[in-house]
Amino acid sequence: MMGINKDQAEGRVKEAAGKVQEAVGKATGSASQQFKGLAKQVEGGAQAGYGNVKENVKDRVKDADRKSG
Repeated sequence: MMGINKDQAEGRVKEAAGKVQEAVGKATGSASQQFKGLAKQVEGGAQAGYGNVKENVKDRVKDADRKSG
């Protein structure tokens, strides 16, 4: 059963903040803010993906322990 870890949560928050920052950049005509928002979204997605992998590995180890023990 998959839970949620710190990297998943923080990554999703960064993604959401990046979307807001990108939208503000578009609304104000600031290419710099748009770029920063997109970069934050990518960073957040990568962190959340890393968290997903960590959680998946943890779950597989638990399953393997149950099957072997």
